[in-house]
Amino acid sequence: MSMVQTVDNIALLPAYLAAGTAVLVLLADLLVARARVTVSAAALGALATAAGAILVGGGGERRTFCVGADCSYVFGGRAALVAVLVALLTLGVLGLSGPLLRAGATPVGEYCFLLAASMTGGVALGAAGDLITLIVALETLTLPLYVLVGLRRGSLASIEAAVTFFVVSVVATTLSLLGAALLYATTGALHLGRLGVLFAEQPELLDIPLTTVAVALVVVGLTVKVAAVPFHAWAPTTYDGAPLPVAAYLSTVSKLGGVVALLAVVQHALPARTTGPVLALLAVLTMTVGNLVALRQRRTVRLLAWSSVAQAGYILAPLGALALAAGRTGDARAAAYAAAVAYTVFFVVLELAAFAAVVALRPAGADGGTLDELRGAARRRPWAAVGLALALVGLAGLPPGLAGLFAKVTVVRSLLDGGAGWLALVVAVNAVLGLAYYLRVVAALWSTDRPAAVPTDPTPAAAPTDPAAATGPAVTGPAVAPAEPAAVLVRAKPVAAVLAVATVVALVVGFAPQLVLDLAAR
Repeated sequence: MSMVQTVDNIALLPAYLAAGTAVLVLLADLLVARARVTVSAAALGALATAAGAILVGGGGERRTFCVGADCSYVFGGRAALVAVLVALLTLGVLGLSGPLLRAGATPVGEYCFLLAASMTGGVALGAAGDLITLIVALETLTLPLYVLVGLRRGSLASIEAAVTFFVVSVVATTLSLLGAALLYATTGALHLGRLGVLFAEQPELLDIPLTTVAVALVVVGLTVKVAAVPFHAWAPTTYDGAPLPVAAYLSTVSKLGGVVALLAVVQHALPARTTGPVLALLAVLTMTVGNLVALRQRRTVRLLAWSSVAQAGYILAPLGALALAAGRTGDARAAAYAAAVAYTVFFVVLELAAFAAVVALRPAGADGGTLDELRGAARRRPWAAVGLALALVGLAGLPPGLAGLFAKVTVVRSLLDGGAGWLALVVAVNAVLGLAYYLRVVAALWSTDRPAAVPTDPTPAAAPTDPAAATGPAVTGPAVAPAEPAAVLVRAKPVAAVLAVATVVALVVGFAPQLVLDLAAR
């Protein structure tokens, strides 16, 4: 008996709107050939996509491309949330791209089309119901970014970043597809829900070595997209070489896509007792390495990139605790998934705000520059400096950045509820560790030292041996430069002290009582 597969076009409406935006941008660029019209078409399409996702998602779960009870496309509440986030983040990146596009070095039509095509992949990703749809949607999200990263004409760093990102992404996709093929070979299923049922009803499948290899390949391929350690090295190079708005898109929409894909397979398909320990280890390595390496960064975008790596560790932590929560109530497992989603939402919003402030503080078309170039920025662009400071404070989880504080508290409490008190402690320690570089940037924004006084020449040691350097007006240069780090440190101490105390109080009040209760219960 043949089975008829029906198509629910209403469920596909957000994807239609996103794909239609890409087509509309192409037509606008071809027929009108005016940058303002092209950008407006992309912006209106992103708004229409968000509105369509809200309308469809608000009407309950809709399924299409189904064979029996297994569906390849399921558009529900979470898919609607992902689609709205992707559309609004795309709209925000379009807004950030104004100075870059007005500079004339970037083709407007191609730029907007690639963003719209990537948005289409993000919208479809949240509704993916099987591994093939999931991987294809993730690649549709990622593929246009290879070109966007390399759009800084005349920049060798941009070309290197694009090639690095391309090679790493191709390897990650290959691993994911190989893992999916091996899973199909051992289980005969690709739908996420069907795989979850098979592993629950036939736990002996996990005793097959090929199944273990398949699960490992799928997880590794997806963690590359999230930039989790040890698959993270591409992120700093790619972010720093890309145009600033593209780097903002990479650190928000691209990471959101990786988290959504990983969350889908961990929640619905792959067994938690197999993936949990691996993700817990990756979470510890990712947050620790990201924070430690960020301490040494002197370039703004590289610091944000390493910060993004550390934030990925916080996102992975609740997923890593699922193995311990497997024997607990369903509420504990649901809290772990909710914590990962909530932290991801807060992270992408704060990260986009941070990049928006950096774009406002830098010349049109320029890269992120160095941290020394941000010194005294509050005097030149006070509102942009305040925005950057609030975004960084939120990423650090400090008040008044209540969004970031709430996100970290949610993650830690989900870990405690899942029985992973040791992982909650690692998250708390890393949250304090991350303060050092966040506060350094915030302090530099309000520094009264002039950026010109910072010695940027890599050969300042030759100055004492030069007779001319010891006489005349040049004497003031070496006299100012050594005094600056100490002066900045003195001025940073009050701010650092207040924020550090506030963090410690928040950690103690928010985490310690629950930790004690959890340890007592055990």
